[in-house]
Amino acid sequence: MRNAGFGALAGLVGGLVFGGVMVLIGFLPTVAAIVRTDSPVVGFAVHMLLAAIIGSVFGVLVARQRELLFWGLAYGVLWWFLGPLTLLPILLGGPVAWDVATAQALIPSLLGHLAYGAVTAAVLALLSPAERRLKPGLVVRATAAGLLTAPLLGLGRHGLIVGALVGATYAVIFGERDEGSGPALIRGAAFGFAWWVLAAVTISPLLDGRGLEWTPAAVRVAVASLPGHLLLGAGTALLTCWLGGLARAVFSDDVRRSLEGRLAGGRVISIWHGVIAGLAGGVIFTGVMVAVGFLPTVAALVGSGSAVVGLVIHLLISQVVGVTYAVLFRRRSFDPASGIGWGASYGFLWWVLGNLTLLPVLLGATPRWSGAALALAFPSLIGHLAYGAVLGLVYQRLEERVSPWHLTRSEAAAARAAARHEQSLSAAPALWSLVTCVALLIPILVS
Repeated sequence: MRNAGFGALAGLVGGLVFGGVMVLIGFLPTVAAIVRTDSPVVGFAVHMLLAAIIGSVFGVLVARQRELLFWGLAYGVLWWFLGPLTLLPILLGGPVAWDVATAQALIPSLLGHLAYGAVTAAVLALLSPAERRLKPGLVVRATAAGLLTAPLLGLGRHGLIVGALVGATYAVIFGERDEGSGPALIRGAAFGFAWWVLAAVTISPLLDGRGLEWTPAAVRVAVASLPGHLLLGAGTALLTCWLGGLARAVFSDDVRRSLEGRLAGGRVISIWHGVIAGLAGGVIFTGVMVAVGFLPTVAALVGSGSAVVGLVIHLLISQVVGVTYAVLFRRRSFDPASGIGWGASYGFLWWVLGNLTLLPVLLGATPRWSGAALALAFPSLIGHLAYGAVLGLVYQRLEERVSPWHLTRSEAAAARAAARHEQSLSAAPALWSLVTCVALLIPILVS
């Protein structure tokens, strides 16, 4: 009851923010139609009641979680699908609205649900008893990481400001985390998506005097900066993690941290696991590339137009990406679900970094970040998600078979079970869910 009460209170605050958005987009009469009226006042009352109920459910669901932002964002996307796309049409006597055209028309509602989820999570975090200690050194490292990453991505005249803000807020919200480079990379990409909604979609039009432009047309224009924000968040988080590791290596006398959590074999074995897993994912990805005729484009990297050469280059790249996965995610997946979660998220990130960014640059063009380019690259996104899922699953199964020499099989299993439990209390499942939602939203944002 206590968790439900806190959740209801947090939901009311989130509902106030979302309600303000609904006033601006004129959506309250639609909500009021649930009780057979078109009064905006009644619509606001119904909306606040629903916000409190949904918030109380959220409070119960995340009662044991240690961080809430990404759970809130994922919860907001879930209720956008369950609410205006599913339950609301049914309550109004119509069919479910599971088509791209309706989803595009409801993009303002999607952004409102994201705002509701983020605000509800933030308020609930403030109401929950937890020790929060701000470390100035971490803020400096994260801000520096944002400033170093932003110039590489061409985010416009406000790029450095956004980079510094992304870094500073990353440190304040998440604090010092011992999660490894791979999970930090995915966390940063998800945080970059949140900052894209905040900065490019919301704050930038307000600063330019255009007001709150959450229309589908405005979002299609802003989507050109989405890949940049994803890479900014990922790069900032990764560099912050590396700088933290460097600081601990130089200034810390406690060597036990480097010996904890060794649930798998040596690094050389992990690299071979990455080669095998990357090759397995590449074979799956090949089917998509053949279907869309993309192998000659890959072959152009070495000055050829042959599909056979493209296949060889593609499989080599798949293995290289598999090795990077082994380096970044070693000892971070403890069951098939987490392997698939991290792998699919990594595949999505490589769609942004590889297909949309590095590939065009290596072919002598500019990054393909426009809405039209993202729409054309959607089949490749499906391939990258499949590749990543297979990569993560195969790597996890291979890694699980190898235990440190000083642990028995039962001890290694117990250690993995404990680590899996700890991961379930973190935002890892929410990160996997949110990244998947972002990937599935691409056609709606750009069509």
